[in-house]
Amino acid sequence: MRENELEKRRIEAAKILAVLNEQIAKLNGIINAQRRNSEEMDELYNQDVFDIPQVEGHRDYGLKLVVDETNQKRIIANTKAILEKKQEEVREAHKKVEVLKKLKEKQEEQYYKDFLAMEVKETDDITTSRFNIE
Repeated sequence: MRENELEKRRIEAAKILAVLNEQIAKLNGIINAQRRNSEEMDELYNQDVFDIPQVEGHRDYGLKLVVDETNQKRIIANTKAILEKKQEEVREAHKKVEVLKKLKEKQEEQYYKDFLAMEVKETDDITTSRFNIE
């Protein structure tokens, strides 16, 4: 039962990690778009004919990318916080499983000790009864 809970927590953490990786990839895409936009703006500035609407479009797009980057970083930070909580839940579930395994082992060990003691007692009783009969 506890193993099922542990596995469920692990799956949840893995899903969040996958989402985090997607978000990081998206951030990298935004950063690459900023770099490309900056390179294109440099090319526009170096042309013989200065196209103001095109430069303004690149500038506006660059500003949008800066906002997108900031928002994506916030999203990543939130996802990392959620992932840390899930990882803590996984650790707690793992501890519970380990405690139950140790408890089971101790109970099993005690059972066999009790069984052996009872068997020894029965053997002693049988031996004693045979000795008393003869």
